[in-house]
Order: sequence, then structure tokens, then C-alpha cells
Amino acid sequence: MPGGDGRLTHDLLPGEKGPQDACGVFGVWAPDEDVARLTYFGIYALQHRGQESAGIAVSTGTQLLVYKDMGLVSQVFDEPALRALQGTLAIGHTRYSTTGASRWENAQPTLGATATGTVALGHNGNLTNSHALRDMVAEMRGDSGESAASGELARGNTTDTALVTALLAGHPDRTLEATALEVLPLLEGAFSLVFMDERTLYAARDRHGVRPLVLGRLERGWVVASETAALDIVGASVVREVEPGELVAIDEDGLRSTRFSEGTPKGCVFEYVYLARPDTTISGRVVHAARVEMGRRLAAEHPVEADLVIPTPESGTPAAIGYAEASGIPYGQGLVKNSYVGRTFIQPDQTIRQLGIRLKLNPLRDVIRGKRLVVVDDSVVRGNTQRALVRMLREAGAAEVHVRISSPPVTWPCFYGIDFASRAELIAAGLGVEEIRSSIGADSLGYISHEAMVEATEQPADRLCSACFTGEYPVPLPDAQRLGKHQLELGLTEVQGDAVLGAAAAAPSGAVKDAEGAVAGRGR
Repeated sequence: MPGGDGRLTHDLLPGEKGPQDACGVFGVWAPDEDVARLTYFGIYALQHRGQESAGIAVSTGTQLLVYKDMGLVSQVFDEPALRALQGTLAIGHTRYSTTGASRWENAQPTLGATATGTVALGHNGNLTNSHALRDMVAEMRGDSGESAASGELARGNTTDTALVTALLAGHPDRTLEATALEVLPLLEGAFSLVFMDERTLYAARDRHGVRPLVLGRLERGWVVASETAALDIVGASVVREVEPGELVAIDEDGLRSTRFSEGTPKGCVFEYVYLARPDTTISGRVVHAARVEMGRRLAAEHPVEADLVIPTPESGTPAAIGYAEASGIPYGQGLVKNSYVGRTFIQPDQTIRQLGIRLKLNPLRDVIRGKRLVVVDDSVVRGNTQRALVRMLREAGAAEVHVRISSPPVTWPCFYGIDFASRAELIAAGLGVEEIRSSIGADSLGYISHEAMVEATEQPADRLCSACFTGEYPVPLPDAQRLGKHQLELGLTEVQGDAVLGAAAAAPSGAVKDAEGAVAGRGR
């Protein structure tokens, strides 16, 4: 059976892309449990963070097995695959690409040979010094006399994750833990990592803690995950967050923690706005509660006379509830979402487009007709989705359409793990609020203020990254030509030589066996 094609349509318009989620990582050390199955359910709970590929690595104690493919978690894994992944510890990953194209060679977990065995690694975030890391890998391989085109890089992996894996695997006379404490301070940007060798599970978070990472306890083991919701799914209790600048190691001797950098927290505020599941808790604040409060504050800042508050399903629902509560305007369901519009569907041709087919949302005409509507959404990126939505509601008979947004205007791209449009494509980067209102065809448009959004998170403003709204980046950025999703697609050829092209052309149809004996299996 063929796997998924790695594409996802988020919005009303086929091909229209909104802010793409970060990746999801999960790890478990539990010798007496079915770790592969726990990891499957863990990354299933994190599916919203990435829908392009999924993978699990398991240790048998003497060997690492990796099984990964393009597609959703449920598409990649089945019972035979999970039964084949037997071991005592495991990590899992579900990916949305922020560096490197969406293809099998870039799926995670990645593999590398260490001095004493193998390392498998999963990464959520985005590094800003990938070119410097690439040079480090080339220098390291040159000094050791090894081919620069070994491991993941030789197989055509063009991600910052592959560079980290190569660095972790590059010191023949050090343990993985000692190497990690040397490598992690060299990484700039955002990273929440889970990685493992044959005996130990590791978790690390960059010194700013941009992307979330939490530690949980099983009755007979430990779990780390991107969000607390994944801990809930597997029956683990929340212990604490992995601290910014912290490396956690878990093995048969228990849990130990080491600081590789002094933490200066700058958690991503967009996790509260959109990325995280509403049932997740970040820094003690339940995300759903934060979003409802954003809606309340939005109503106070941008009131309007209307008959009904409706959300854009489903990301706008909590804020719409809060807006209705604070304004006294009834909350209702005006749009029906088709929950089964997912990764792979037949793209409508021009004839079907002209019929006005709507694959994702359809209006409840009896609810909408003649009403003055407040439509609440979480963000505006290009504006195409809101434009189509307003037009749909007017065609369904809405008397007025007032759009309210529970985040400020997105005016800057993210370089820390969210794939926004480029700044040239961000509608708010070139137009004022009134111009945007006119462009999308709404009767009025209101964004929550930056201050109100931050206050709804109950976090100090100086502990949050809101660069996509303010342009103030907590981690310095390199030159523009060293940024972007595909920055390493050609750049890595300088490290690898022609081996990249050869490996990419000969993409494995079955399993790839590394020199160290680890096996990376490809799904169906």
C-alpha cells in the first residue's frame, strides 16, 4: 500500500497554507512496558504538530531499530510494524519540515554511529546556525579521516537535525553524554531534542526554551514529550518541564540532570495562540484557558453590535467562547467542518472549482441568514482564508460579518520552528488593519493587542518570544541567504560531495543498514 504524499491542506482553499505546526517529539524509558506502542500513542497525541512523516526508534539493548515513513502516524504504523519494534526504550517523532524538504530522507528519528554504539535523534525546532554546524561537521570528518558523506548525510538528509546527529556521533573517544554536553552549547536557535543510544534516553532543550518539552513519570518508567497532553494519553503523570539549557538522562541508574547552558526563558507565545493542543499545560497555564481569556480581552478591546459569535473551527473556538462570554452576544455554530479532509485528497479541477465545492467548511445557512456575525479566528497570515470565509458567509445570507482575531497582526516570519509564509506574503507586513479589512471584505476587523495576548498567557512578557508579531528575535539571526527552509538542500553538497545526489537517487525501498548495525526501516 502506498504511503501518504506529505502534503496537507489546512484551509478553505485547496493549496492555501496557513502557519504550519512545529514537530512533535516523544521518548520513553520503561523496560517492562511495550515502549513502541506507548510511543505510537504519544506521537499520535502530537499529530497536530506535524503531519508529513512519522517515525519510531527502539533499542533492543544491543541494537537500534528505526521505522519511519511519509504520512500520518496511523498511515505509517500498523500492528505488524509495532510488534517488530520490541525494546526497553524508544523515541518517536512526527514532522513538519522547517529545514529540509518534505521527503523520506529527511524523516526522523535520524541515526548515527557513536564510539560505543548508535544514536537516534528527534528534533522539534529550528537552528539558526546550520551553516556553521555544517562547517563543523566537515572539519570534524576531515580531521578524523572519515568520509564527510557518511551516515544520514550520505543518504541525502538535508536537515539541521542530521547535522546535530553527525556532531553527536563524531567523537570516537567520548561517551554520547559527554559529547552532548560539548555539542549542545554550540547549537543556536530553537531545539527540543529527544535522543537515545542502546541504553539511555536523553532529552534537551535550548537555553531559551522556545519550544516546549515536559518530563513525565510512569509507574515503571519515565516519559518526555512536546506537550503534557501526550503524557495524559499514555497514563504518565506530569513531573515538570525540561528546563531551558538542561540535559536530562534516564537509564537503569535513574534520572540525572546536567546544565549545559544558563537558561534565559523565551517560550513561544504562538504555542498559546495556535500550536499546542488546548488540553496541554505550558508553564502552569492550561492552553484552553489562555485562549478563552484572549477572546474575553478581544471583546473588551473590539466590541461590536451583533447577533451571533461563531468560531472558525476549530482553532478559533476557545477564543470565540471567551468573546461571547465577555460581550453577552450568543455563541453559536455557523460553520460545519469536515474532519476527514486530511493529507491526501483529489485536488479539484477547474470545473469542480467553478461548482464552488468546499472541502473543509460549509455554512449552516439557517443559522447565518439575516444575522450580524462576529467571526473569531486565531490569526491572519495571507488573508486568503478569511477572504474566502467572509464571501462564503455573505453568500449564505449573513447581514454583516465582523472578523475578530485573537492574536496581533503577524508581520514577521518565524525562524524557530514554525513555517509561516515569507514576509512578502504576510498580508499585515504590507497593509494596515483598515486595508486588510477591505481586502478580506469584512464589515469590521479587530486584532487583540500584544499586551492583552501576553496577559492572557499569565506569563511575564520578558519570558516569551513574540518575534512573529514584533520582529524582536531573542536569538540573533544570520544573513538572509543563510535562512529559509531549503537553505541546506544545496549547501550540504559542499560537505557531502556527489554522495548526496547518489543517495537521493537511490532512495531505499526497504531497510537501510548503517555500518554500526542499526537498521532504519521504511514503511509500506
